Amino acid sequence: MTADTLGSRLHGRIAAGVPRWAVLAAYAIPLAVLPSSLWRIAAFIVNVPLLEPGPTPAGQEQLNGWWYILLLSVVSEGAALLAVGLVSEWGEVWPRWVPVLRGRRVPVMAAVIPAGLGALALLVFPYAMIGISLGVKFNGDPTGLVTHGWQTVVFHVMYWPLAVWSPLLALLTVHYYRRRSTVAPRGRALVPSQ
Repeated sequence: MTADTLGSRLHGRIAAGVPRWAVLAAYAIPLAVLPSSLWRIAAFIVNVPLLEPGPTPAGQEQLNGWWYILLLSVVSEGAALLAVGLVSEWGEVWPRWVPVLRGRRVPVMAAVIPAGLGALALLVFPYAMIGISLGVKFNGDPTGLVTHGWQTVVFHVMYWPLAVWSPLLALLTVHYYRRRSTVAPRGRALVPSQ
């Protein structure tokens, strides 16, 4: 089994006309999100000592539940995997397992609008990581994140990759829009060059 065969089984075939850089960017997004999910699971569910022990801030007892951490990690990775749809056939034609829509073309804006809004919302990560690196929250209060030495290094190694999610998604969204919106001049069909 080749890598292409394995890849097509996992996410479907790559759409026609998608350059290699776009495929690599689409694969990079879930890989960039994965370390932070693993860090959360290790720190809060498995209790690996990645944070200094201390009192739980008021109101965060519910947020520290294992189910919340696991759900946050799974949803984050699932959202990141949707970027692969911007380069795959299932991002252009609804898959056969989708009732009512199966086999129909995905409207360009049905993918571009959520992906664009997602890229905009994800700008929070570079901003947040700069703040965390400086030890402050959005409002200027101290973060409450207590790490020392190797813990700080591990945290930054695992969370800084999130900063690329927004720009990569924005780049893929623009590429998807341009690729899917290209229209042939009147009277001429687009024929792939051989």
